[in-house]
Amino acid sequence: MSNARPLPKPNPEITDYEWDVTPYRVKILFDSLQQLLSQKQENLDYIDDENQWLRKQLDSRIERTYNPILPSLPEIILWAIIGLILTVGCTFIEAHTVNFPWLWNNQELAIPTLGVSYQIGAVLFIGCVAGRHAALLSQLTYVILGLCGVPIFESGGGWHYLSEPNFGYLVGFVFGAWLCGHLAFKRLVYLDGLIVSCGAGLLVIHATGILYLTILYYIQGLGTGINSLIEGISLYSLALLPGQLAVICATVTISYMLRKLMFC
Repeated sequence: MSNARPLPKPNPEITDYEWDVTPYRVKILFDSLQQLLSQKQENLDYIDDENQWLRKQLDSRIERTYNPILPSLPEIILWAIIGLILTVGCTFIEAHTVNFPWLWNNQELAIPTLGVSYQIGAVLFIGCVAGRHAALLSQLTYVILGLCGVPIFESGGGWHYLSEPNFGYLVGFVFGAWLCGHLAFKRLVYLDGLIVSCGAGLLVIHATGILYLTILYYIQGLGTGINSLIEGISLYSLALLPGQLAVICATVTISYMLRKLMFC
């Protein structure tokens, strides 16, 4: 046995003494089993890599042939009504969050406000779950009703709202909701796709609002208390973005789960 090939220990927990007194036939058996396990693991890794490649190819082909099942006209009208109700209701519901769980031992459970309402979430939610047509119709109806005097805007309603600095953001709801719905149904539903859709919608809303704000500033000014355009943009856009992004995170999550349940 002195000329026998030395074999490595199969487990580092085995002491040198235990391995030295182990019969050589047993060592060979351990070594053979280890080689067999290594070979099986390599085969499993290869199969796993192959499955991932096939999955990517399948997803790519499905996306190329993906034809989303868009709502019919009655469904569009129904979703538009739901979107209108949600937008109106969420306009007056302030968004809140809770403090971090690891702070609960040192602090009481706190529910601080995010400084925004759930309105932006309702606007983009309809686009994510019902598509561009229902989203466009719901927000267009919302703006028209508000201008006609129905008190559904944050500070009431009526034609005088055209001179309000934040009216451009309401107009942006129409374009942002349409874009969000358009992008949300261009491909299979994925979290990253809905994030991009909502992000694009939010960007259009703020771009439209800032454009309207700029025009209004040079025509009549932005009212008392706002002395510059930068101050107006900061007040109506920058200050609200963190809270709106938090609301959008919840919107994306709810929309994703609902789309999965709806198989669309």
